[in-house]
Amino acid sequence: MAAEEKAAVEPLVGAVVQGTNSTRFLVFNCKTAEVLSHHQVEVAQAFPREGWAEQDPQEILQSVYECMARTCEKLQQLNVDPSAIKAVGVGNQRETTVVWDRLTGEPLYNAVLWLDLRAQATVESLSRRLPAGSDFVRARTGLPLSAYFSAAKLRWLLDNVAGVRAAVAEGRALCGTLDSWLIWSLTGGARGGVHGTDVTNASRTMLFNIHSLEWDRELCGFFEIPMDILPSVWSCSQIYGRMRAGALRGVPISGCLGDQSAALLGQMCLQEGQAKNTYGTGCFLLCNTGRACVSSEHGLLTTVAYKLGRDKPVHYALEGSVAVAGAVVRWLRDNIGIIETSKDIEKLANEVGTSHGCYFVPAFSGLYAPYWEPSARGIICGLTQFTNKCHIAFAALEAVCFQTREILDAMNRDCGIPLRHLQVDGAMTANRLLLQLQADILHLPVVKAALADAAALGVAMAAGAAEGVGVWSLEPEDLAGVRTERFEPQIQASESESRYAMWKKAVTKAMGSVPAQCPEGSEPTILSSMPLGFFIVSSMILLIGARYIAGAQE
Repeated sequence: MAAEEKAAVEPLVGAVVQGTNSTRFLVFNCKTAEVLSHHQVEVAQAFPREGWAEQDPQEILQSVYECMARTCEKLQQLNVDPSAIKAVGVGNQRETTVVWDRLTGEPLYNAVLWLDLRAQATVESLSRRLPAGSDFVRARTGLPLSAYFSAAKLRWLLDNVAGVRAAVAEGRALCGTLDSWLIWSLTGGARGGVHGTDVTNASRTMLFNIHSLEWDRELCGFFEIPMDILPSVWSCSQIYGRMRAGALRGVPISGCLGDQSAALLGQMCLQEGQAKNTYGTGCFLLCNTGRACVSSEHGLLTTVAYKLGRDKPVHYALEGSVAVAGAVVRWLRDNIGIIETSKDIEKLANEVGTSHGCYFVPAFSGLYAPYWEPSARGIICGLTQFTNKCHIAFAALEAVCFQTREILDAMNRDCGIPLRHLQVDGAMTANRLLLQLQADILHLPVVKAALADAAALGVAMAAGAAEGVGVWSLEPEDLAGVRTERFEPQIQASESESRYAMWKKAVTKAMGSVPAQCPEGSEPTILSSMPLGFFIVSSMILLIGARYIAGAQE
């Protein structure tokens, strides 16, 4: 009981992390960074057409309220008073875009997810308006002109959804990434809600100048997006407003970061050259470049890492984004049915311990860094009559690791300082086989964080450290390390290079295989829409042809 009574009087901080697959709320003890209580709710995704991905903003909001309420109930069961929660931070899936009516508080369309491809035709049209060789967008935003980012999604909504277009014309519309929707709703919504975002989320919209740290008037003009619908931009650590409803009414919302920046902070990557990789629905490798805004020559993104207070300096990062990591496990479970739960993939892959020459490129949403090739599609190659579901499961895990290797290679070339180890977090790090494969394929040590949800820790740190809250110190001497388990390479570098070279050959087969979008009303013809049997037979035909050619060349 003594420990419980002590926990009740220590200041606590809550962290909302709204991800692609779920919403979580965690409560941390500020002195120990210990998670006292948490709750998680799955959030449904909709795929109304090939390449489209959406979520219901109201369902997301309700999941936040539910997680907060259930977490507070669990605290009370531990004899911890929820009133000890002094601040709440918000972390979120980035680039996902929402437009809503400021008078009614109702969304005007579903949230268009970060991995949605519908705006590809919009991007192609915009590209034709740029002078040949123009670096206009990347020079100001650090981002390529891509359907991945919010501006293209918002332009699509304005062009294709009459309700959005009308609300903008009538001055009723507000828009933003999911953090903006949540903060506005939690602080009162139509009754005085705060319309704000932070610099990390703003830097993922393609409308934000990462040098001046302001919405860019010329970029907004290029995309034809009115600036008055955009949120105010603040630092990651300051009081945005106070909760107006729910279990934590009156508590300040004082931290906000995109989930990957939050994980960088939660992994204590606060020094130039430190890097982390988060394995979630996608895979995101960020390297802290300090106050230097480093431009990539090898297909990476330049982004804002964090700004921890109004008067604090901004820190930048280089980032490599992989669209499909944990999503490939979900695909094997839900679409193909070779596993019953996500945890089963490790057991299945361990049964064989090798892919037996099978390679999987899960380019379900095209290929992100370092290729930025939206026309790529997923393939499985190297199949033989001996191949079974265990080999495919192993190949799926290897695919996550190979994609990370590609990004790390590009990052090393951009930074010029090769990493000595890679810090990792995210739900997939519960898979020990994955982490060992990652160490083998990188031929570098992989260091796993004690807390898989490093994004939640980063959000809590930012919220607790905000001016006017001040219950969490961000001084280096006060930050305890969170790295615990280390995975060393167990194969020769030559074997790692050989497997990686075969993966790169598989990637070339996946690229440019189909148009990025089908004409209106036509049926998609990509491999992922075909029956699995046809898919496997086609892959085997490709394999036989490839082996015949290889034999002829030898």
